[in-house]
Amino acid sequence: MSHNTIELNRQRQPLDHLSSVWLFGYGSLIYKADFPYLQRKPACIYGWQRRFWQGSHDHRGTPEAPGRVLTLVEAPGERCAGMAYEVTPDTFEHLDHREKNGYLRVFTPLAWLHETGQTQGLVYLASADNEAYLGPASDTEIARHIAASKGPSGENSEYLLKLADALRELGEHDEHVFAVERELLGLMNPEF
Repeated sequence: MSHNTIELNRQRQPLDHLSSVWLFGYGSLIYKADFPYLQRKPACIYGWQRRFWQGSHDHRGTPEAPGRVLTLVEAPGERCAGMAYEVTPDTFEHLDHREKNGYLRVFTPLAWLHETGQTQGLVYLASADNEAYLGPASDTEIARHIAASKGPSGENSEYLLKLADALRELGEHDEHVFAVERELLGLMNPEF
């Protein structure tokens, strides 16, 4: 599958029949809402884990030297916390472009973090069959890759550090993110 998924998402999931849609963000969407939204709530999805296994050719890297960003991998019994945004369908014009690098929209149940209840929402997933998929690596290898990567949206390390801070603000612990962050900080500051 091509890493540019804009048209594929539009064909697979037309949304214009809906008045609003909940979007679940688990990476930069937690801290960078560069789109209009009706409301925002901390939320989680079950059966998934964040992993720095997706390449970024367009934001935190380049086609010649892709950065590493997050995708979700199936993990029965696990919970992935993030931020949910209620948006109008026309917002996906921007979001599909922002998340075009191998990500497909998928409907999933969302549960609220600080209140009871749940709803259906969309999440962008990048599976192993997309051209930008980098796959698993050790925390050290991922941190080295991130430390060396930069793209039009800035340093790849900024993506990781802002995400780790945003997760702390949510009161969430993500062992994978924090382990890669520790490795990155060690590379940036050998005294750390």
